[in-house]
Amino acid sequence: MKNLLVFLMFLMVGLVSAQNTYLQCGKILDVTSGKLLEERTIVVSNGLIKSIQNGFVSGTNADKVVDLKSKTVLPGFIDMHVHIESESSPSRYLERFTKNEADVAFQSTIYAKKTLMAGFTTVRDLGGSGVNIALRNAINKGTIVGPRIFTAGKSIATTGGHADPTNGTRDDLMGDPGPKEGVVNSPEDGRKAVRQRYKNGADVIKITATGGVLSVAKNGQNPQFTVEEVRAITETAKDYGMLTAAHAHGDEGMQRAIKGGIKTIEHGTLMSEETMELMIQYDAYLVPTISAGQEAARLAKIPGYFPPVVAKKALEIGPYSEKTFAKAYKKGVPIAFGTDAGVSPHGDNGKEFGFMHRAGMPILETLQAATITNAKLLGMETLGQIKEGFIADIVAVNENPLQNVGTLEDVVFVMKEGEVFKPVSE
Repeated sequence: MKNLLVFLMFLMVGLVSAQNTYLQCGKILDVTSGKLLEERTIVVSNGLIKSIQNGFVSGTNADKVVDLKSKTVLPGFIDMHVHIESESSPSRYLERFTKNEADVAFQSTIYAKKTLMAGFTTVRDLGGSGVNIALRNAINKGTIVGPRIFTAGKSIATTGGHADPTNGTRDDLMGDPGPKEGVVNSPEDGRKAVRQRYKNGADVIKITATGGVLSVAKNGQNPQFTVEEVRAITETAKDYGMLTAAHAHGDEGMQRAIKGGIKTIEHGTLMSEETMELMIQYDAYLVPTISAGQEAARLAKIPGYFPPVVAKKALEIGPYSEKTFAKAYKKGVPIAFGTDAGVSPHGDNGKEFGFMHRAGMPILETLQAATITNAKLLGMETLGQIKEGFIADIVAVNENPLQNVGTLEDVVFVMKEGEVFKPVSE
């Protein structure tokens, strides 16, 4: 009798685990070729795409069926530049002194859910207080809802540079932050800062190679690292298997970052043709974040929204983002997809597709940047395509995005790793 009960228990577990989800898709966009595959069924099992079958298939009574017959289905999107802990607001600079870490954590859960509901099933968080690491862990455990996160933890800066956490504070609060806090001033400091990020649980490394727009510092574009410092950081990151990114608006700082081995240049706002050629030579990728440039310039026109020193930089630098991207794309610079959400609102990530397309990039290529390219950069080769054996990150929109890029701003169905987080409305 005991053996029979054990057998029945194993049988029941087997039946539960064998349940599949059948997504009956009107159209599937193959992001590799741009072909629309009509009337297909995606069979999902244990978080993976088990098969793609012709016609509308239902499986057995034990299986789940999702009707997407009127939708266009795509792989889940990947945003390579977000700040999941925060979002622009007039009180942002004051909140550094009024919000506790717990306040930031609770707020970040809202931003995470908005991001996933917008169809972005994976993101790279490029700098926060460290809450982003705990947020990633909570999402991975299923405690809260959000995208798969690859996080830099705290960005690495130089003293007084963009991402020095004590910028703008009074003298007695400044202190002298070092590698532990993500502030470096030598190659040795750089190595220690990377190792500290690794110890803290970061997945990737981000440096601020130039001044920035939203930090309380007068220069938004000056170079802030030496090539030797950058190289020490990238070499150490490589030892620990970590992808590297550099915030950069000014041209000289970009060149130093590229020569020092940085893989992705974030923003690239004032990039020269010489730097574009350098990026091609070094196989470095531009993450244009046009959304952030547009939003920062818009907000800077609202009286009192930013401190005067920030508003001035936003008006000067913000409008260049789309123009520079257009030149870089035409030149042949490798392009990845990223929004800098947090500067622009979380959940509006899909607007970046339209900005990139308006600047001259075909819609299919914007989708490839947000799927295949970004998956490759993250070392997640089984993400970013609807293909047998790949992770079942799948989204759906109402229209063919190759004919209407705006439909990518209105994702109506979201599945991450085989679990439906946003069902289609009846």
